[in-house]
Formats: sequence, C-alpha cells, structure tokens
Amino acid sequence: MGIALAVRKRANCSGRKVGAVVVKDNRILSTGYNGTPSKLRNCEGEMGCSRCASGGFEPGTGYDLCICVHAEQNALLAAARFGVAVERAQLYTTLQPCLNCLKEIIQAGIQGVRYLHPWYLNVSESVRAGVEADRRILETAISRDGFYEQLIIDDPEMEWALGKNKQ
Repeated sequence: MGIALAVRKRANCSGRKVGAVVVKDNRILSTGYNGTPSKLRNCEGEMGCSRCASGGFEPGTGYDLCICVHAEQNALLAAARFGVAVERAQLYTTLQPCLNCLKEIIQAGIQGVRYLHPWYLNVSESVRAGVEADRRILETAISRDGFYEQLIIDDPEMEWALGKNKQ
C-alpha cells in the first residue's frame, strides 16, 4: 500500500487523489493514478474537466461528464499497453474502487482488492444507497472470500487525498 500512497501524489485531479498498484507474486506489475488522459489539459490547475470545473456535482455523481481516468483503470491500461498479464494479481488502491472500476477489475481477472479508504466518504446517503445496491450484486457474483479487504493503516495525508484540504 505504501507504493499506492506514493503514486497518488502524481494525481492531477482537482478532487480526490488516488493511487493504485497491481501486484503478483510480490512483484509490481503496474501502477496508476487518477487524472486526465495523456496530452489533455490537467484537471488540477488547468481545468481540463468540465465536471471538476463546474464544481456543481455531488461527490459520487456526474462521472459521465468527467474526462479523468481512475487510478485503477490507469493501472490496468498501463499493464495492457505493455503486454503485462494481470490475471490472478492483487490490486492495492488508496480508495475503494467505484462501481465501474470494480467491473473492470473483475473482468481483468484480478484476484483480490485491498483498499485504504471507503469510496463513499463525503457522499450523500441517497447516492451511497444506490451504488451500494449495485456493488452488492457484483460482489455476490464473484463471491470469493477475501476478494475485498479494507486495510487499516495511518494516512497522514488523508484530508488532502480526499479533496477536503487543498495543498
């Protein structure tokens, strides 16, 4: 998880800062952080993302308008781009994957996910309830003991990473 914490410092999203690492047999296969695709204006500072620029979206909503690639997606895409198989690997991420990332993680054959913070921090109960219902369907479908595990470790930069305090 320490590598994921370090990788998230590269995130250029003006909201949350997330890092992800794909590991297999104690070897790092790939890393990723959230931000705009290559060659596009950064979200942070350059306002390349209309969702972030407007500031009018409740956390957990409006992802269809966001141009940022999530950390988990970037880690999986980087592995694919360089021909690295991720099947049966573990994914470590500083934030619990969103529903779309969870679908991609399952489809990529990732064996387990270890996360630091739950995704729903700063999200309203109505948004949380809707997404959690869909998440339970996915988690039941994979029904592997130990697939999901929240790791409890100290994160002194949590407020910054979750977009509560801007540095």
